[in-house]
Amino acid sequence: MGESMPPRRNSVHQALGVADVLLWKKWSGGVLLLTSTTASWLLFERAGYNLLSFVANVLLLLVVILFLWAKSASLLNRPLPPLPDMEISEANVVKAADALHAGINRGLSIARDIAIGRNWKLFLQVAFCLWLASYIGSFFNFLTLVYIGVLLSLSVPMLYDKYQDHIDDKLHVANRVIQAQYRKIDGSILKKIPLRSNKEKKLQ
Repeated sequence: MGESMPPRRNSVHQALGVADVLLWKKWSGGVLLLTSTTASWLLFERAGYNLLSFVANVLLLLVVILFLWAKSASLLNRPLPPLPDMEISEANVVKAADALHAGINRGLSIARDIAIGRNWKLFLQVAFCLWLASYIGSFFNFLTLVYIGVLLSLSVPMLYDKYQDHIDDKLHVANRVIQAQYRKIDGSILKKIPLRSNKEKKLQ
């Protein structure tokens, strides 16, 4: 029991650290994230620099510097480059595999409910989300979407934390309107679609 507590504490501390950055409670982290993403977007989107060429050139420069440093250190009896022992722990690999496994199973479960279960409500929700993603993606490329996502993640949580009461009131009103419209569609269209009963499914 005692050995399982530290990873949980670490995950909680990591979540709190990310929240502090998104809420601008840690200005250094927010400024670093905003500066790095803006520089990357300007470099690859506006300047037209190729991502593969950039990564290859940076790695080439790093390898040349480390190689010359190590050679000169052996000739001049100087200390070797201070490279840390970088490795991925088995716990992190297992955690990532579990998250990927759960996500894949969730997607397959949704696909099964749509294809075999003929869940019209879920089908319309998934179709609308995919259409919306395709529509938004037609205006921006992937890098711009990522940059917009970073900007929203650095602004929306901060604004919500500052104006939470006003935003909650507006969201409640919008939720009531959406629910009313959904009940109208559900009553006039979706409930009229014939669905197979559980007895028919068992017979098949």
